[in-house]
Amino acid sequence: MTTQQETRPSAATKPVRWAADAVAAMREGARLRLDYSARSLWSVDRMIEDIRREAAPYAAVELVLRGFGAYAGEVIARQAGAEWWASGGDHWIRTPDGRLWDPIDEARRCYTGEGSLRLLCRDACDGEQRP
Repeated sequence: MTTQQETRPSAATKPVRWAADAVAAMREGARLRLDYSARSLWSVDRMIEDIRREAAPYAAVELVLRGFGAYAGEVIARQAGAEWWASGGDHWIRTPDGRLWDPIDEARRCYTGEGSLRLLCRDACDGEQRP
């Protein structure tokens, strides 16, 4: 356990802002309304897939991916009652069962074709119903 670890609300400050920025950018630029529902992550996965198909350099889309990951983290926080945790500049979601999830890294994995924010949310939220 690290003594540098922060819990909500201070750990949530940056990712909540990044998520809100992603929601605003999608509403204004892509005319896509993101409502913090698990269903909305289908659209986010498709947006990342579109960006990947355009072969945009990672450096050009890094902040967009961070915003999408933070958005997915906020969806998980709202759906599963999870909390943001931060340490050393990294941010994770901790579900009530104690598991840690990294939605920002999962957005990066989506960009490489190896991840899914929708499936991450499903796994994080469904885990709350298992014994």
